[in-house]
Amino acid sequence: MRVSRVTPFLADLGSGKNLCFVKVETDGGPHGWGECYTQADRDTSIVALVEAIGRYLVGRDAGHITHFVHWAYHDFAAKRGAMDFWSAVSGLEQALWDIAGKRHRVPVHELLGGPCRDRVRVYANGWYGGAKTPGEYAARARDTVRRGFDALKFDPFPGPWRTHITRAAEEQAVANVAAVREAVGAEVDLLIEVHRRLAPMHAVRIAREIERFRPFWYEEPVSSANLEALAECRRQIAIPIVTGEELYTRAEFRRAFELRAADIVNPDVCNCGGILELRAIAQMAEPSLVTVSPHNYNSTTVGLAATLHVSAAIPNFLITEYFVNFEARGREIAQPPFEVRNGHVAVPTGLGLDLDEAALARFPARASTGRTMPTPGDEAP
Repeated sequence: MRVSRVTPFLADLGSGKNLCFVKVETDGGPHGWGECYTQADRDTSIVALVEAIGRYLVGRDAGHITHFVHWAYHDFAAKRGAMDFWSAVSGLEQALWDIAGKRHRVPVHELLGGPCRDRVRVYANGWYGGAKTPGEYAARARDTVRRGFDALKFDPFPGPWRTHITRAAEEQAVANVAAVREAVGAEVDLLIEVHRRLAPMHAVRIAREIERFRPFWYEEPVSSANLEALAECRRQIAIPIVTGEELYTRAEFRRAFELRAADIVNPDVCNCGGILELRAIAQMAEPSLVTVSPHNYNSTTVGLAATLHVSAAIPNFLITEYFVNFEARGREIAQPPFEVRNGHVAVPTGLGLDLDEAALARFPARASTGRTMPTPGDEAP
């Protein structure tokens, strides 16, 4: 069964960024869908890589998934991987797994060794957009819990993202966490997102201030570009530490495990190298007694489906991400949609869905509206 065509689709998500899907077709056989991680202003570079790498897939056996990823890194990229490259590879790799599942008429997780669970716990993200004050965070948190979520992730810090921040910014972050905890009660898990921004002196001080609110975790307080600094923070913080959004492939995660830099890792199936690479990272984490919570800043369609299959197949899974503000568009472009019930999503069959190309055509990618670039005078002293 040989690949006959590779087609990327860049579509407007309706919130925050464009989505990049890739369809891989075969001669006389099933087609497969994958999703590439995207960021605003960088999506077209990822599409260009999908097209460039996809040319080499045409005419090849769609079942040679491992060989494709190995070749893409060693030969196409000459061992120079980066987010854009791995996002493109991940989408293509997922599409090949989708074909494999359809070809063998089994869910993809069955090809990974079978399920360890029949439903996957998810946490809500994307619910606090526009919130600036503690009261606004609290109101949005209550609304999200009413939708059936029992775990909420949010970034309580005011912008812009900087390594060193003011005392006022620290106090605002603590106040936002306090407001959300009071709003939702003790039984809802709060996942605190820091987005890799802080120096250890801020990361540790803030963590100690919010420990009393019993956070479920403290995500990427320090950039994984300095894993030694992250490990230093973990030794001083009583909240479980997460890292991995900034890392790609098992080669980059290796050092995090060696340094004992985190309790939880959060690789993203749409940029870490794909389905098999996410499982490989989880297998590396298991003997280090580290759990896996896949990052999923992707649609509630293909990217979520790929995440669910790996999450089902790994024993050290913890929880995964679900962007509530992406849900409406996901329902318009994919059938059947996934349903969140009591904070969980059922493990799907196949990759679990098919995309509606006519619907994708109705939502062409938006040009970036641009960012507001601060002047030196806007920076904190």
